[in-house]
Amino acid sequence: MMFLVEMTLPGFKTKRVGALIARSEACRELALNSLINEVSDKYLSPYCDGYQLHFTSAVCIGPGESKQILHRDRGIWGGYLPRKVEPLMSTIWAVTDFTRENGATQIVPGSHLWEKDRIPTDNEIAYAEMKAGSVLLYTGTVLHGGGENISKKDIRTGIFLHYALNWLRQEENQYLSCPPEIAKGISPEIRSLIGYSKGGYVLGFYSDPSDKNAEYESVSPENMFTDRVFDEYSAIPNSDELVQKSTK
Repeated sequence: MMFLVEMTLPGFKTKRVGALIARSEACRELALNSLINEVSDKYLSPYCDGYQLHFTSAVCIGPGESKQILHRDRGIWGGYLPRKVEPLMSTIWAVTDFTRENGATQIVPGSHLWEKDRIPTDNEIAYAEMKAGSVLLYTGTVLHGGGENISKKDIRTGIFLHYALNWLRQEENQYLSCPPEIAKGISPEIRSLIGYSKGGYVLGFYSDPSDKNAEYESVSPENMFTDRVFDEYSAIPNSDELVQKSTK
């Protein structure tokens, strides 16, 4: 039974492609969409000093695919985060039309307020039917899952771009999916969004192992691409301010 659950979550007739920041200029533009980033910042800011791109995937649900198990994306951290902390703002961009017949995403409005073990009834499950070019936003605590594709030949394709608190480990390892030799050719804004930046005064710093003069110690990862980068965390505040900002 455990094997069945593990296999049916990704699907038997579903194709997934990741590393979208490295592979697709269009996806880089979507990731920097100003309205989505404004929403993500406003929603996640009570729990962090910044946010990051957490996950990228193009998902194609083929004919004959069964419905995905309803789940909460926050479960990737193993249930260790308290429910009062919201870790994710997720988006699904419709590349094709999403219909009830071709596997439109199942979503349970209001389930972010439920007890974790509550199971929705059929009439509490909505379907994110939308035209190509539309985008669905939901939080990491909302129950959702891919829909059943009962069409004969219609493939439902969506771009998944999820944003998370910058102090959590990313679901997709962005430094391997978009390694430095590729990251150097993309904009500083997208590099920062995927994690080539500091998330605090010492969070995410970089030291160059080939620097024999120790000039690049505990600096922003952006220094890999540009000399002498100074960001909001370059200047260490006084001790009282540092303690105040590090405690809630």
